[in-house]
Amino acid sequence: MQRRMLGEVCIEKGWITREQLDEALAQQSRLSVRQAVGDVLVSKGLITEKQKAEAVAIARDIPFVDLAAMDLDQDLLQELLQTLRPDVCRRLKVVPFGRTNGRLRLAMQNPLDVFARDEIRAIIGKDVVLDAAAAAEEDIMGILSQAVQGPDSGMAEMLDRMMADAASESAIEVSKDSDEEAIDVSALREMSDEAPVIALSRAIILRAVQEKASDIHIQPYKDHTAVRLRVDGVLREVMVVPRELHAALASRIKILAELDIANRLVPQDGRITATVLNKPYDFRVSSLPGVLGEKIVMRILDKGSTQVGLEKLGFSPETREKFERMITATYGIILITGPTGSGKSTTLYSVLSRLNLPEKNIVTVEDPVEYQLPGLTQVQTNPAAGLTFAAALKSFLRQDPNIIMVGEVRDLEVGRIAVEAALTGHLVLSTLHTNDAPTAVTRLSEMGIESFLISSSVIGVLAQRLLRRICERCKESYEPDLEAVSRAGFTVEESDEPILFYRGRGCDACGRSGYRGRLGIYELFGMSNAIRELVTKGEPTHEIRAVARQEGMKTLQEDAMDKVKLGLTSFDEALRVIAGA
Repeated sequence: MQRRMLGEVCIEKGWITREQLDEALAQQSRLSVRQAVGDVLVSKGLITEKQKAEAVAIARDIPFVDLAAMDLDQDLLQELLQTLRPDVCRRLKVVPFGRTNGRLRLAMQNPLDVFARDEIRAIIGKDVVLDAAAAAEEDIMGILSQAVQGPDSGMAEMLDRMMADAASESAIEVSKDSDEEAIDVSALREMSDEAPVIALSRAIILRAVQEKASDIHIQPYKDHTAVRLRVDGVLREVMVVPRELHAALASRIKILAELDIANRLVPQDGRITATVLNKPYDFRVSSLPGVLGEKIVMRILDKGSTQVGLEKLGFSPETREKFERMITATYGIILITGPTGSGKSTTLYSVLSRLNLPEKNIVTVEDPVEYQLPGLTQVQTNPAAGLTFAAALKSFLRQDPNIIMVGEVRDLEVGRIAVEAALTGHLVLSTLHTNDAPTAVTRLSEMGIESFLISSSVIGVLAQRLLRRICERCKESYEPDLEAVSRAGFTVEESDEPILFYRGRGCDACGRSGYRGRLGIYELFGMSNAIRELVTKGEPTHEIRAVARQEGMKTLQEDAMDKVKLGLTSFDEALRVIAGA
């Protein structure tokens, strides 16, 4: 059958008009990132996800199933999900709903996804015939959310046992005098020490480490608890736990972090030190009371990751050479800037590791101390005891330091002491939250530090972001729409040869994301004589930036585009990160 256009199907069905389709197509052509017309129609509220799925089915001459209207065999569904696990189904956006005579019926968000089909065949066996039908993504995810099973082999049996334990030993009772939850601490502690709960908490941590996650989120919902991992800067759900087990799981983690399990009304912070797969890790644990229960977030700190050399952080050779010269200075301030999660700490610790020599006395003040480096004196702030950033810095000056690292220049007092230290023969390393490098000097001035002190003390500023790296296993090239690239504000030099960008198709190795690992993009700003004069005069940021550009400063956007051209990251990823810069 001849292929039909989705928009034409929507018109035939009476869902949209010709004018609405033309408007959607025009919007599609203006987008810098290619988006299917069906997605544009959904985003404009002209059709629903279910109508889009039905239109895809008609346009491609494939079956369509309305999962929400079907009476699914739950026993069969649970049996099928024993083999085709829920975490795989969520990632591929599929759900099995029937089986007969060696044929497996699948509802798929994209029935034409050959990579998803190949992965499913690899799991269930190549002899099984797949009968795929289109279905709305929201219906697929809704059915999977109701699945009790976890994503790991044997997890369903373990969760069933845990549900029974939780039901027989309820740790929470509703007080007759109020709406607050009454907590039986002894029962809660007993439940959290049960072998299945211990196994579940270990399974979550092990999976997070194996997938190189930076954070674990344990989020309570009304009818279930979701476990999400932040991998390469992006959160994704990997496990669904029965709601009845949330209190026991949260309590288990709080016990490990030496937090008060009886207190679920105030936020708490703690720390777990553990060896996972023969490597030492620190887990910074944060509990936050919510109306549906405590949300637990665990920041994963790989103690070995601080030893990453500067050559492995993604610097271009030219920028790395300039930065390495900068950090060899004997006095002055070097600032690392960027939003939370942009890799500032990793860069700082890599610099400290490079400078950590027997002849150097290095002291740091941090909140908190994320990694412990041998040979350094590291101090964690404790405002309740009077140990603030400013108090620590004043003490440092009496400790004969060569190098001082301050976790962040947060206020005028800290800034002035840091400047004083830099001007009296110490190298000071710190961070600021600014969008680019030149803005850092303006931010110091806005704090109240005199311009002549800034120009005399600051050596340079390194602004940075993190981009996801394309997975090498599923990397492919394509010719980009150069007009769309230009409209997005990126520059591509003209060439007689075809210009190729790269992207990841998505495979099992990268969790179907197309990315695996991250690398940095950088903007290095140096304090030249011309710029020092502008800063002393208090000139605005745009004039300082213009001179820095004339002197050869490469912007974050330019560095990102260089890495796109080299095939290290995708244009979509560069656009996602730079859009907020």
